[in-house]
Amino acid sequence: MEIQQGDVIGIIGKNGAGKSTLLKVLSQITKPSKGRIEISGRVASLLEVGTGFHPELTGRENIFLNGTILGMTRKEVKEKFDEIVTFSGVEQFIDTPVKHYSSGMYVRLAFAVAAHLEPEVLIIDEVLAVGDAEFQKKCLGKMKDVAKHGRTVLFVSHDLGAVSSLCNKGVYLKNGTIAFKGEINDVISAYTNDSTNDALAAKIYSKEDKFVEFDGSVDLLELSLINTNLKTITAAKIDEKIGIKIRYKLNRDFTHQPIPNIHFSHNLGGKLFVSIANIDSEASDSSGIKEMIVWIPANFLNAGYYSVGVAISTLNPVNVHVADYEGISFEIIDDLNSEVRNGYTGKLDGYLRPKLEWEKTII
Repeated sequence: MEIQQGDVIGIIGKNGAGKSTLLKVLSQITKPSKGRIEISGRVASLLEVGTGFHPELTGRENIFLNGTILGMTRKEVKEKFDEIVTFSGVEQFIDTPVKHYSSGMYVRLAFAVAAHLEPEVLIIDEVLAVGDAEFQKKCLGKMKDVAKHGRTVLFVSHDLGAVSSLCNKGVYLKNGTIAFKGEINDVISAYTNDSTNDALAAKIYSKEDKFVEFDGSVDLLELSLINTNLKTITAAKIDEKIGIKIRYKLNRDFTHQPIPNIHFSHNLGGKLFVSIANIDSEASDSSGIKEMIVWIPANFLNAGYYSVGVAISTLNPVNVHVADYEGISFEIIDDLNSEVRNGYTGKLDGYLRPKLEWEKTII
């Protein structure tokens, strides 16, 4: 496969498909077991928090170190220095050793360095999810700016909305091989159609399951879509109330109880919303099996395919004990007789279709 100068490539696929491994091979962190790669130009990669940083050096020193690694002169780095620091937002700590930085500060500075030192190829993994929403928006804007100047960007993300808006081409990886490649919207369609065919509206977890985040203190046991009779279902009509059931096990007593939260996405449009259980985050909780159900009201979702991920976290400060962000998938089925349509039988756009209250006023 060839990637041309100026292409912005989105690399998508389920966890374990080989996305991060591919980027490590391209970044020459991991040697390929067979075959070879050829890259023309300087490569900057951001694969893990603090990639390429020396923990004992300050932020200032690491900027110059990274510039040297990329083959830039000290003068070139110095010209970009103020712009990098301003973008990162860590001015106050620029002369502090980066080993004292939080993960968010690491990501801010690492991305700022990688994007501003003008590499010919910029490689970025899902690591940007560590930053807050405002910083993620800044990063996407910067990546678009990098691409406009004829540089190549390789971007791995589960956020299909971000991939669609940023990338012009894509690669769908499945089980370590290229399942589809081409224009980005065609690649996303191939991926979501595959996901739909593999739709799983209930998961019973086992000890063999691997999670994006897992510290051993909480086990996920079950994540499933249910109806109001508490029966597992794979699809629901628009005017049906549905529930997401979460069963999990606390493996120790907690001073502040872990809080379940769901991450709701449309298969074509990225994340729709996050909902956090409204239970007392300051209360203690003992070890054992727990179960919660979060209800999605009728006449809320539009027809289409959706996925729900789950995490169990303690709050203030945030600590994610276990997370399965891919979770389960299911279909919401259109009902042409729905009163929300009021007799209209055409397509209604959007991911949501709420039943709103309309009031006729007298003028």
